[in-house]
Amino acid sequence: MTKPVYIYDDALLKYRFNSTHPFNQMRLKMTTDLLMASGHLKTTDIIKPREATDDELGLVHKKDYIEAVKLAGKGELSPDKLENFGLDTEDTPSFEDMHEKSRMLVGATLTAVEAVMEGKCNKALNLSGGLHHGFSGRAGGFCVYNDTAVAIEYLRTKYNKRVLYVDTDAHHGDGVQWIFYHTNEVMTYSIHETGRYLFPGTGSLTERGTEEGFGYAVNLPIDAFTEDDSFLPIFKATLEATIKKFKPDIIFSQNGVDAHFRDPMTHLSLTARTFEEIPRFVNEMADKYTEGKWIAVGGGGYNIWQVVPRMWAQVWLAMNDQQPLRGRLPKSYIEQYEEKCPVEFPLYWEDDLKDYMQIPRRNEIDEKNRSMMSRAMRYLEQE
Repeated sequence: MTKPVYIYDDALLKYRFNSTHPFNQMRLKMTTDLLMASGHLKTTDIIKPREATDDELGLVHKKDYIEAVKLAGKGELSPDKLENFGLDTEDTPSFEDMHEKSRMLVGATLTAVEAVMEGKCNKALNLSGGLHHGFSGRAGGFCVYNDTAVAIEYLRTKYNKRVLYVDTDAHHGDGVQWIFYHTNEVMTYSIHETGRYLFPGTGSLTERGTEEGFGYAVNLPIDAFTEDDSFLPIFKATLEATIKKFKPDIIFSQNGVDAHFRDPMTHLSLTARTFEEIPRFVNEMADKYTEGKWIAVGGGGYNIWQVVPRMWAQVWLAMNDQQPLRGRLPKSYIEQYEEKCPVEFPLYWEDDLKDYMQIPRRNEIDEKNRSMMSRAMRYLEQE
């Protein structure tokens, strides 16, 4: 089987709300440049994405919503309809050619799916995707179209595959969960900061699916300020238990890195160690249970200078069975970005932990997380 493929084109950078919005796809270019500069990504690894069609978007999105996105991107949708569809909000403002730029991200994820399903590779990465807050008829949380849900439904209907969706973003993967909440043909797994403190406020342990889908939604809401030593055992134990229960044909993972302690929008305390181990464990699980079939996308991550490129690079390295890199970042990468950086620029693959805050409630947080995991494991053991 050939090497993993990396989906990229500069056109993917055009998904941009405005100059002050925290969702900034420059992080995608920076990650690509970092991997190229380090010699671990070559032009021969890269596949250019295609656009998603309206019919493909319609696999999960309602027709009136797709039409609304088209009109909003031309400035032709009335304020009341903008509100009805979750468009032009503070989180998800409308922007020019919104439909065209958003469907590029969906097409990029479908390009990854097709590369795997047509036998070009076992593993594929599209870091521009992972827009897990998009609903079938409404935008939300920086997400217009839900590329992930479209791709999962594409895998289910076109290729008749059982898909396990794995979401390690700090925010609950609500859009994907609700779209597949009624089916037992897709299993959704999300480990995230508890919704008591963080958008979207969902993802409780008791959200387990409904009708035929009961038991096919798995949620692990961890406490604010959770650290590596608490997160990783919960993630590994519950993910493997989920895989054993569902027996997927393919793993589809969303790799938000906003649970990092330096991310400005969440309250978790994870370091690079967790983001090195997450994709390597998923890679191990894919090799063990799904004949190596693994599709990965990006997701959240709002400290684009100090965090996202180094953490996202780990997904590609893991796909290629590479261990985490150590030492100084490539000289050309530092020269390309250090002067532009408004904060202290990272010079090493490892985290600089000088500003890492020790958590005074560590034992209490660990105990709450262990108790939550025990309940989740009992659910997974039920028939």
